[in-house]
Amino acid sequence: MHSVHYELIKVCPTTGARLGRLHTPHGVFETPMFMPVGTQATVKTISPEELYDMESQIILANTYHLFLRPGHELVRTAGGLHKFMNYKRGMLTDSGGFQVFSLSAMRKIEEAGVTFRSHIDGSKRFLSPEIATEVQEALGADIAMAFDECIPYPADYEYAKTSTERTSRWARRCLEVHTGNNQSLFGIVQGGMYPDLRRLSAEKLSQMDFAGYGIGGLSVGEPKPLMYEVLAETTQHLPASKARYLMGVGTPDCMAEAVALGVDMFDCVFPTRVARNGTAMVPTGRLVVRNAVYTEDFRPIDESCTCYTCRNYSRAYIRHLFHCKETFALRLLSIHNLHFLLDFAKQMRLSIASDRFPAFKNDFMLNYRI
Repeated sequence: MHSVHYELIKVCPTTGARLGRLHTPHGVFETPMFMPVGTQATVKTISPEELYDMESQIILANTYHLFLRPGHELVRTAGGLHKFMNYKRGMLTDSGGFQVFSLSAMRKIEEAGVTFRSHIDGSKRFLSPEIATEVQEALGADIAMAFDECIPYPADYEYAKTSTERTSRWARRCLEVHTGNNQSLFGIVQGGMYPDLRRLSAEKLSQMDFAGYGIGGLSVGEPKPLMYEVLAETTQHLPASKARYLMGVGTPDCMAEAVALGVDMFDCVFPTRVARNGTAMVPTGRLVVRNAVYTEDFRPIDESCTCYTCRNYSRAYIRHLFHCKETFALRLLSIHNLHFLLDFAKQMRLSIASDRFPAFKNDFMLNYRI
């Protein structure tokens, strides 16, 4: 058995929503789950202890960034990411594929791998399925991701087909060199916006012995209805016994729709990114606390929220901090936004367990404004 494995507990009889547990070397974690992103071995402005307080389970780190700085060998010497960053719960590293392919003007894709120029110093670097796997083994997260090509939107059919087939070949190469060592590997389904390519990718990867499956190449600029359509086509071709991870998606509306389609895991930089812009996530959508209307508003961001920020500080105070360019403002909003999404995932779990998920989803979507 893989060191990471999924346990299906219950399926919503009305939708495809799944309640499950993900067993890892660093604990057993409940799904559906949101995973905070710690790109450079830190969740921006947040300590591990604060993550524990908000019931964070698995967090992400980024292979591309850590490969460039400080280097995976240094992290290996430190005893792996868990020890290096002092996070004691679950951890996942992406393969670096998305970051490399976002450097479209600075990279060259070949069957062997991808040559690219570092965004830090412009030096020429190379990543392949074998190197990405080796780097992730050195980083030592519980879950590593296969090296893939993230297809841009829009992309013509022939490009998408060629890319998807190469991603499947790369996935097999990752499996062939992955040694395990208390770490499990997830494959990544691609296929662009083409249902037949999604099905082909899902079926090919399902035949390989991955511990779980990422769904990549969505939320890359396509309209949301198209994303849900492609997602529905993808999940039905993935094994029910394995975890399903929708990569890079983390707004509550998208999470609710995706959970209804059978997705278990989510990650996104959205909550900390918008926090740095002065935006708080609330059940009705977004509250831009920098706005003048909150100058004398002494209520918490969300009166129903139990996070550290809402228990202790007002909208007026946080607005003041932003206008003074005080970094405490970024911390307070980041804490609130991460708590909001982690709690939202928890509420979805509770609603599935008590057969209330369709009503929970409908009530939330009625009040949520993007």
